[in-house]
Amino acid sequence: MISCPECEGAVVLAEPPHLNEIVACPECAGELEVVGVDPVALAPAPEVEEDWGE
Repeated sequence: MISCPECEGAVVLAEPPHLNEIVACPECAGELEVVGVDPVALAPAPEVEEDWGE
């Protein structure tokens, strides 16, 4: 279990997370990106840019 960086709510990860994985906070519904795996660290996920996927 780790705290959401936006609302401090508890985020439970069911399995070992993967770097850059996107998870949702059950408290604020914010999208979070796994930015570290040892130790696990979360950050707000970047917004999708218009030129992504080009």
